[in-house]
Amino acid sequence: MPRQPRLDAPGVLQHVMARGIERRKIFRDDQDRNAFLERLAVVLDETQTQCYAWTLIPNHFHLLLRTGLTPLSQVMRRLMTGYAVTFNKRHKRSGHLFQNRYKSVICEEDPYLLELIRYIHLNPLRAKLVQDLNELDKYPWTGHSAILGKRKNPLVPYASSNRKREKTEKSLAEKTVEDVLLHFGNKLREARRRYRQFVKDGVDQGTRPELQGGGLVRSAGGNKSGLLGRKKEQREKGDERILGSGDFVVQALKGANELHERSIKCWISLDELIKRVSKDRKIDTKDLISSKRKQEISNTRAIISYLAAIELRYSGAKIALALRLSEKSVSRCIERGKKLLDMDKKLLDYLQ
Repeated sequence: MPRQPRLDAPGVLQHVMARGIERRKIFRDDQDRNAFLERLAVVLDETQTQCYAWTLIPNHFHLLLRTGLTPLSQVMRRLMTGYAVTFNKRHKRSGHLFQNRYKSVICEEDPYLLELIRYIHLNPLRAKLVQDLNELDKYPWTGHSAILGKRKNPLVPYASSNRKREKTEKSLAEKTVEDVLLHFGNKLREARRRYRQFVKDGVDQGTRPELQGGGLVRSAGGNKSGLLGRKKEQREKGDERILGSGDFVVQALKGANELHERSIKCWISLDELIKRVSKDRKIDTKDLISSKRKQEISNTRAIISYLAAIELRYSGAKIALALRLSEKSVSRCIERGKKLLDMDKKLLDYLQ
């Protein structure tokens, strides 16, 4: 049976897993692990992808991601291909490093965000890479220690942590840790204490098969009897690419179909979009890709970025290349573009 296409959309929570080919090690030593994390930090920062939890096991890894404008496929391609090249060169090997393609499961946030953070961060303990929770608290190869503040967060990019920044400016990785702790309280010390207790409460829960993939049976906690006993018209829809309730499955599939239909219906080239918007707003394309910051030029960039990313589904990387901007700048442009579109829906006419 052919594999189904992956589901993806900006802002979606995804549990991502990848394993070494023939279950071989993809991390042989700490140098490998550090190389992977350094690459992951850069990719996450440049694509503005949030990582709520992560764990490196010798022959596989787990990530809990929320994608930004850059599709998950591009994020993972940059991460896995780049790391494989580095690994092969260092260990003087050739060929595939990873087994098939990575696995990703869209997750319903309310019931699963914290459960998956705990599940992923407890992996080293289940794999007996650490002996107890106290050892896990300081273990460097999972995000648990960074949330507790026991170790420096390796997902903060080196360049970001060393440049001079305003006191109020934080990296996305730092903000993500804050987002996790806010679920446990507003005061840092108390939030960390409650988070650790939450993780401790999960130690005796075992392998949690219902959190290891998608599908209706997993979403129901593995209890098939309750599902099989329902009448056909009462059964919730299920999909192996989605972890969530029947309603969430339906909405996720509907959203994916709408994005696909929209991309087919409205597709025009990025160059054509830039020409249309620039011509109508009387902006020279040379000024558009320059460093000029006049308001009308900035607004034009914002409109193009929003229409290209949200309506036409171009990646942040492609928009950044076309407009000579960084992907971070494109993200800011899209936010500004949304406000402009909210005030003037006629701007959608550029797509006609």
